[in-house]
Amino acid sequence: MKELQLIINSSEITAGTRGSSLGPDAVIAAARKKENYFFRDHAVMRIENENQMLDTEVKYPFAKRIEGLVQVFDRVSNAVKLTLENGKFPYVLASDHGSAGGTMAGIKAAYPNKRLGVIWIDAHGDLHTPYTTPTGNMHGMPLATALGEDNLECKSNDPHGDIVDYWNRLKNTGVEGPKLSAEDLVFIGVRDTEKQEDAIMERLNITNHKVESIRSEGTQAIIKKCLDKLSDCDMIYVSFDVDSMDPELSSYGTGTPVANGITPNEAYDFLTAFGEEEKLVCMEFVEVNPCLDNKQNRMAEITFELFEEAANSIKK
Repeated sequence: MKELQLIINSSEITAGTRGSSLGPDAVIAAARKKENYFFRDHAVMRIENENQMLDTEVKYPFAKRIEGLVQVFDRVSNAVKLTLENGKFPYVLASDHGSAGGTMAGIKAAYPNKRLGVIWIDAHGDLHTPYTTPTGNMHGMPLATALGEDNLECKSNDPHGDIVDYWNRLKNTGVEGPKLSAEDLVFIGVRDTEKQEDAIMERLNITNHKVESIRSEGTQAIIKKCLDKLSDCDMIYVSFDVDSMDPELSSYGTGTPVANGITPNEAYDFLTAFGEEEKLVCMEFVEVNPCLDNKQNRMAEITFELFEEAANSIKK
């Protein structure tokens, strides 16, 4: 039975909209509304953030607030590494998705000789780099840091030398070099990508189980395909972005909602099944933004339901 260590990360410096820093506490509020004591009954660790940078001018437009993200990566990586070394399960509730590269860095820092598999449940590929980004928002880059990818084949930007130095620090957080191989990465529900991401997905042959496949084959078949794909991995990390869900069926309480996503019930199937997987060493939930919710706090309420149910499957 795995002992959960809740890690709450309120950093929102990589998002393009404001408000995701309130997401973790909106999820906690949803639990309290139900008079549910989940957050009382589990140890909670809060990560220091750099959100004060949101009140200053952006210094590097091709990698906005990257100098602060380096600090966030280090803190998240250290928290995850310490949790694993203490024999506990890091159960992460984060704001924007940009810090997830730090989560993967922490896993590899704890187990540098083990092979990591990643299941990325998201509307977006998050494979941009400072060389390819159209926005400079770094919540679109965490997987590139973990893969150690620059995607220079699709270069459209000429980032400042300082950015290159910071970017290399991000890629080498925790342990030097890539944290996973593309063959050990599986997408679920990714449907909103730019041409640069499409190119890297094709070049690296990254598996993407699209929503249409989920509907035609069913969640259980997709779950089996994911686990079969990662069967040679020693450990698995699941990253769940709430924008993977269809906003009409959940809510628009997330920074970058995309139509035609998975249903909350499908999300439940995926998260609880992967939660039961023996090789699972970390699970993360991201991108709840109550400031954008068109149904009061509905996204946080759905997220808490999934968060609790997945936790119950992990602890079995």
